[in-house]
Amino acid sequence: MKSQLEEFHLIGGSMSEAMQISLRHRVLRAGWWTLTSYVVNLAIRFGSNILIARLLAPEMFGVMTIAITVSIGLAMFSDLGLKQNIIHSTRGHEARFLNTAWTIQILRGILLWFIAICVAAFIVLANWFGQLSPNSVYAAASLPKVIVASSLSAVIAGFESTKLFEASRGLLLGRVTVIEILAQIASVLCMIGWAIFDRSIWVLVSGGLASSFARMVLSHTIVPGVANRLQWDKKAAHELVHYGKWIFLSSILGFLVSSGDRLLLAGLVSATVLGLYSIAALIPVSIDVILNKVMADVSFPAFSEIVRQRRHDLKQTYYRFFGIIAPASYFLSGFLLTSGKSIVHILYDARYLQAGWMLEIQSVVLMTVPSRLAVQCYLALGLPKLTSHIILGRLVVLYAATPVGSYFFGLEGAISAIVFSQFISTPIIYFYNLKHQLFDLRKEMQMLIFIFAGLFAGKLFEWAAQLVFGPA
Repeated sequence: MKSQLEEFHLIGGSMSEAMQISLRHRVLRAGWWTLTSYVVNLAIRFGSNILIARLLAPEMFGVMTIAITVSIGLAMFSDLGLKQNIIHSTRGHEARFLNTAWTIQILRGILLWFIAICVAAFIVLANWFGQLSPNSVYAAASLPKVIVASSLSAVIAGFESTKLFEASRGLLLGRVTVIEILAQIASVLCMIGWAIFDRSIWVLVSGGLASSFARMVLSHTIVPGVANRLQWDKKAAHELVHYGKWIFLSSILGFLVSSGDRLLLAGLVSATVLGLYSIAALIPVSIDVILNKVMADVSFPAFSEIVRQRRHDLKQTYYRFFGIIAPASYFLSGFLLTSGKSIVHILYDARYLQAGWMLEIQSVVLMTVPSRLAVQCYLALGLPKLTSHIILGRLVVLYAATPVGSYFFGLEGAISAIVFSQFISTPIIYFYNLKHQLFDLRKEMQMLIFIFAGLFAGKLFEWAAQLVFGPA
């Protein structure tokens, strides 16, 4: 890269122009790899989900949903933003800094598994003393064992190499993409192999552990970078913890928000209903994850480099990314809103048909994705505390509105309240965008046409599906 910059400089271009071309090239390449990774992963995950759903009962997905939620929650409750710090810090390439981060990561993974064991024990005791509804997911006999087993992935993930963070810092995501795909393939093969002998919930548990183990091994073997070893640098540790304290707070709030729907519904509905809800969420959540992955893995490093070199170009760069994220999320939201029942009718058997209307309601959440791009700008500007303010607003509405919606309107009311809570963060984001000169109303409004295009395309799909497969 250095030789390319020097060559450009010699033929008459300024060094800043050279860096801009280099950044543009790396952003496009990183975006392509990220998109490829998640499209392939989505295809593998979606295909395996359809297959496994035909082999397992819906209630197994409900129990597994809570076990995964516990694992994710523990991880987010202890998130120090190691990846974001390595990308943001000027020391992000130093071996001592990276090894200190790796050491912290290992200790954190072991601690998380211990806490997961305590959570499982608490659920056992709560059921023993009759403190949990016997009709809720928390009363499932297999849940504590599944939590303990699936949370082993935290220990495995703790040993992942920081080479993955180095690759993200440099927007060099080719091999990271390969790892993501191979880990997903390992998960599917393990689940299929297990299902041949035992069609129980342990099929799902084994898939998660296989994916974590494959990712950990491959992170050390096929990605270039600093080879990790246990090491402790006091200054590095202080920087990691100091920067990460706001990430830590945001992650706690983020978990309570992103997983609050499942935590709340698990206490209100049976394992079967929660399983249907998780099936319905698969498509919109997968799309949300893909778009957020692009924002975190591509836009955040790009925004960080822009802030370090040309702060005045941040708004222009922000809306270039917005022009990619908004059309995709708006169109897909509209499409799923009018075609959800038909999609479920085509892909799943009769046991899962009720997931159709749940899918259509949840698809509206995708309309909030473009505004969340601004969060990556806040992180690049060194303002992670703003994300806490954004998440807090949604948190209050989610936990207040969902029980109320359930009480007055049943399951439909609860799910509608969950979706509504997502939109609370949008005006807060717009406020901060205006404050930091990152808002352009004209460009925001221009993208709304893609919602209507998606609605029309979804209706066409529904019509065609009814002709071929019959009414949903």
